[in-house]
Amino acid sequence: MIEHELASSAGVAPEIKASPTPNAEANRAYEGFIRDFAQWREENDRRLAEIEKRGRVDPLTEEKLARLDAAVDESRRLADSLALKQARPRLGLESADGGRLVSERRAAFDAYVRGGSTRGLVSLEEKSLSVGTSTDGGYVAPAELEREVMMRLAQISPIRAIAGNRQVSANVFNKPYSPVGATVGWVAETGTRAQTATQTLQQLSFPTMELYAMPAATQTLLDDAAIDVEAWIAEEVQQAFAEQEGAAFVAGDGSSKPKGFMAYGRVDNASWAWGSLGYVTTGVSGALPTSNPSDKLVDLVYALKSGYRQNATWVMNRKTQAEVRKLKDGQGHYLWQPPAAVGQPSTLMNFPVVEAEDMPVIAADACPIAFGDFRRGYLVVDRLGVRVLRDPYSAKPYVLFYTTKRVGGGVQDFDAIKLLKFGTA
Repeated sequence: MIEHELASSAGVAPEIKASPTPNAEANRAYEGFIRDFAQWREENDRRLAEIEKRGRVDPLTEEKLARLDAAVDESRRLADSLALKQARPRLGLESADGGRLVSERRAAFDAYVRGGSTRGLVSLEEKSLSVGTSTDGGYVAPAELEREVMMRLAQISPIRAIAGNRQVSANVFNKPYSPVGATVGWVAETGTRAQTATQTLQQLSFPTMELYAMPAATQTLLDDAAIDVEAWIAEEVQQAFAEQEGAAFVAGDGSSKPKGFMAYGRVDNASWAWGSLGYVTTGVSGALPTSNPSDKLVDLVYALKSGYRQNATWVMNRKTQAEVRKLKDGQGHYLWQPPAAVGQPSTLMNFPVVEAEDMPVIAADACPIAFGDFRRGYLVVDRLGVRVLRDPYSAKPYVLFYTTKRVGGGVQDFDAIKLLKFGTA
């Protein structure tokens, strides 16, 4: 789109080429994924038949299955990326009817980003009594940019997309909870009512930590009126923010970053207590049992209480999913199923699967599979506002945009997430 506008503004007639719509591209990619999966399933059935008949697998079959496995993953990533691209807002400042939809704040922010002019932002922030001045480390970006960054983070950050979310204006979000419910009991109509115990409240704290990115642009790019600078900044920082967030929400240690759910203590689910995540063991060190391996997944599902199970999700990395994809039930049906439509998740035992590359790999005593209601179990806390500081001096001839946001996270319900431990105890 940008190349077309630049060519037109320069007086050169652009070459117009027919291109498929995003919907058609995404549908074709999804159809390719389904074809690849069908070939993979056929080859895996052949592998299982060889094991049953000969007790071993032909190395050529294993090699072909590995290639098909990689092809399935690649076609799935392509389908997901096209679906995400289709969901993104269109680049450009003009609406479909040609009218300008730039607010006063957006115009002032645009002037600041392109040329460093702070006059409009200072005036606006004086009116709103805002403390977001340049001496405090930048200016608060307009709401349009903040919503765009947050929307894209939700789309590409796997844990954020399934976790609970709370927006706050302070540095720390404190959430009270009751470790035990109120004392209740049955009593006859005229029976004596014993006094109930006083309910105690405790508190969970979720501090927000600073996350930053620093995209660079030339002044020539910023001077080009055809470029939507807000969309460009959002595009540049989204991937960096999403990668850092995704790693922290899974395994962050809580020091200058959110605390990931895998960083909390773990205990056998039979001895579970508040403050730790319960796990179910496979009974084999570093592997699933060779006999009825899918039974361990069933055990994990039913380790979760029914109230959480209704909205539960599997979380694992790509390599673990490749192993789970080979499992069948007693009737010979695959437990893992491809997505039913473009943009939909694959499922395992009818529960959606989220691919988080920061989950542990399969190893002795590792917990590479999580299952639970993450919307109730894990909380992402966002402090309102995305801040941008323009720096034209540090990396001349480039202009740097030091973009920051504050985000925290942690487990809010320890009973809502369960783990599968590849070990014996």
